[in-house]
Amino acid sequence: MFALIVLSTMLVTAGHIHIKRALQLGWRRWLVRRLTGEWMAETRHYYLSYVPGHLDNPDGRIADDIRKTTEDAIELANSFLYCVMLPVSFIGILWSLSGPFNVRIGDTTIPIPGYLVWISFAYAAVGSLFALRIGNPLVRATDRFQSTEQRFRFGLVRARENTEAIALLRGESDERLRFASLFRSIETAWKRVTRKQGWLYFFSSGYGTLATVFPILITAPRYFTDMISLGGMMQTAQAFQQVTSALSWPVDNAPKIAEWRASVQRVLALHDALSDIREDLAHVDDNTIRVAPANGPSLAFRGVSVASPDGKVLFSDIEAEIEPGERVLIDGDASAAATLFKVAAGLWPWGRGRVELPDNASVFFMPERPYFPIGTLRNALRYPADGHAQKSEEIVGALQRVGLAHLIERLDHTEAWYHALTAGEQQRLGFARLLLHRPSWIFLEEATDALDPDGEREMMELLRREFSTATVLTVGHHDALTPCHERRLSLERSSTGALMLKQSRARREAARPPAPPPSPFKPSNDDD
Repeated sequence: MFALIVLSTMLVTAGHIHIKRALQLGWRRWLVRRLTGEWMAETRHYYLSYVPGHLDNPDGRIADDIRKTTEDAIELANSFLYCVMLPVSFIGILWSLSGPFNVRIGDTTIPIPGYLVWISFAYAAVGSLFALRIGNPLVRATDRFQSTEQRFRFGLVRARENTEAIALLRGESDERLRFASLFRSIETAWKRVTRKQGWLYFFSSGYGTLATVFPILITAPRYFTDMISLGGMMQTAQAFQQVTSALSWPVDNAPKIAEWRASVQRVLALHDALSDIREDLAHVDDNTIRVAPANGPSLAFRGVSVASPDGKVLFSDIEAEIEPGERVLIDGDASAAATLFKVAAGLWPWGRGRVELPDNASVFFMPERPYFPIGTLRNALRYPADGHAQKSEEIVGALQRVGLAHLIERLDHTEAWYHALTAGEQQRLGFARLLLHRPSWIFLEEATDALDPDGEREMMELLRREFSTATVLTVGHHDALTPCHERRLSLERSSTGALMLKQSRARREAARPPAPPPSPFKPSNDDD
């Protein structure tokens, strides 16, 4: 029988661990999918950076705070369940041992059966209220501490991602100073948490110590009047301690509850912010730039005024219409041109007016630095994988046409390509990705600024040759781009400082391909 008891205990303990960890993992999986789904939907991740307040490090909230939320919740629920079951075993014992307590009110005697049970409930309730009141400031302090931890970790990751630039500029000393400054914030937050925890442990230690003596004090009168024996008094004290310790679960777990609540609040803050962004994107009024499909094949800006997120007008009254097949260069004020690019992409809703996108057209936006997820070069070129699986020969051909044939042998290598390749190679890969997706409307934002003049002309000629019927809008400020476009939209500041849109049309001859260089060989006089 003893062997069976030992074996069953081992099986129950091991099974308990597996079930608890399965619950933690399952809950965390569901919550991560929920939050990442909300974060990476409808460009909400982009708008999140413009949300006022201290909603920093959404990646840390998803990676760390969700883990703490789910794991600590299961741990706390497990201990709470144990503390609920414990009084079931000891309340009956304490009730029978405590006996009745007579309360005299005038000539009336009111017996209170099992009075120690009610005293234990009152003792635990008072202690829990004090612990929760003392623990509330600890929640805020823990929230700030977790924020500083995640900022420090983000700073380290940022330095790792830009290690080449730091090494070239010999910026190691500045990085060390920045790390030291970030860690000083951790030290300040740590000390704040320590002070709050100190007050909480100051109370809980006194509460726990008093709990061992308190039942003896209240049962001593019955012992001195020979109503119970010494053994009965000690047995009563032990039962009281068991019930009180079970009911004192909030006091014993107050620090962990505070840390858990801070993580929960950070996760909920992210969820609420993403929900607000979703509602804001769905709500369109006169203070929002509306981006909608047009009734025809053209792109049009109708009375567009662009403002900053805080409402300050940046430039206004933009009127322009771009026909299919046109090649348009947008230059002038670099910041305004980049903002207009975001307006066309639907990433800048602040302002008023209407942007009409071409109906049923495939649109492709190329930023200054293409994004390449960590993985194989083949998958990086396919990004975003929109369901069209390119064949190997298509990928190889695209690399060859953009001058990156030397990367063909690395197609199935897994690397951090934003580190492994130069800025010029990354921009050429952006054009290779363009060749694979074959859009009919192409938006370029400084997509050739890392290339030399010959490389820039080569990529623009590739666009003219491969996308002869496509519409190309280029945000750029190089003079070499002008001959590659038929039309020019310039955002220029007037004498009053206001931005104005000036439109001009280049000569048609400028858009034609350059004449081939003369042959180094003299023509033969032989008629044959």
